[in-house]
Amino acid sequence: MVTLNRIYTKTGDKGETALGDGTRVPKDSLRIAAYGTVDETNAAIGLARLHTKGPLDDMLARIQNDLFDLGADLCVPEDDARGKERLRIADTQVERLEREIDHMNEKLVPLSSFVLPGGTHAAAFLHQARVVARRAERLIVELSRSEAINPAAMRYVNRLSDHLFVASRYANDLGERDVLWTPGAHR
Repeated sequence: MVTLNRIYTKTGDKGETALGDGTRVPKDSLRIAAYGTVDETNAAIGLARLHTKGPLDDMLARIQNDLFDLGADLCVPEDDARGKERLRIADTQVERLEREIDHMNEKLVPLSSFVLPGGTHAAAFLHQARVVARRAERLIVELSRSEAINPAAMRYVNRLSDHLFVASRYANDLGERDVLWTPGAHR
């Protein structure tokens, strides 16, 4: 468990921060950008949750907790040789997202076009969370080209944006209030 007695430490005043294994890195390192963007995704989901309730809110609450797990996973390099058991995203978390996607998708109106972000407040915020999750995914993929990344973490963040897309449609009265793209409508 984490204990936070002090919020500021002054250890980052010169542009460095510590990873979960204690290694000091520049605050603009790719690893920091990746898990910082995961945190940004979590904040966007928090905004969406101001407008959700019931099963959808329960799913989003689980995802928010998972995103802290993902941040913990990413803040400790895979090659950490200290022998300590590290928190990593597990395949069961990816599988849960898949089950939830399938469950929500079964109830949705079939798509006839691409969906524009909008509709209900919840849906609009879920679309915002989705695009931030995609940015996090791009940063994690970029990081994976130079450092080992937990494969389940890669799958989780990929599935997450799919989940948020389906959840946005679910929040749009099961797709009834989706705002559909009309190609070339305003030429």
